[in-house]
Amino acid sequence: MNRSEQKAIVEGLLFVAGEEGVYPEQLAHVLDISLEEATSLVMELKQTYAEPDRGFQLVQYANAYRLTTKKEHAMYYKKLVETPTSTSLSQAALETLAIIAYRQPITRTEVEDIRGVKTDKALQTLVSRLLIKEVGRAEGTGRPILYGTTKEFLDAFGLQTLKELPPLPEEGAELEEADLFFDSLRQIPNS
Repeated sequence: MNRSEQKAIVEGLLFVAGEEGVYPEQLAHVLDISLEEATSLVMELKQTYAEPDRGFQLVQYANAYRLTTKKEHAMYYKKLVETPTSTSLSQAALETLAIIAYRQPITRTEVEDIRGVKTDKALQTLVSRLLIKEVGRAEGTGRPILYGTTKEFLDAFGLQTLKELPPLPEEGAELEEADLFFDSLRQIPNS
């Protein structure tokens, strides 16, 4: 594999790693190269991202490399976040969000067992709106993703903690999380 391909892989790994970042040792292992070569690839990418025509930068915190936005563009990010756009969540997304809020951490399969239908699209919508996120992996075959709510979820619904969620009906009562949780809230800010 040539140098350009290696840099492309490193770039993808940095993107996938997100806020957790990637350690040089991980890059060396994944690419099956020396630690020095991995560090050299990262430094080349760092120089590339430092150019003024790039929208992000490569930083190192606690020895892990991460992609971040540039401070000089902060006013544009703020403007985007403050843009008052909102759209309704579908009933499927509302139900899925309520189930996750009350039962977290929970896997996609567990949500589908409760709802009785597939939830792939609803989960994608909720992740893209930053209302839920991956909070870990379940034990067992395939180690499925566990989902939980985010700080943005709390902010969107004016909650300080999850303890402020309305109580669920008593055992044996029909479980309608979406009705309980979203009675008056149908418009969620589009993050």
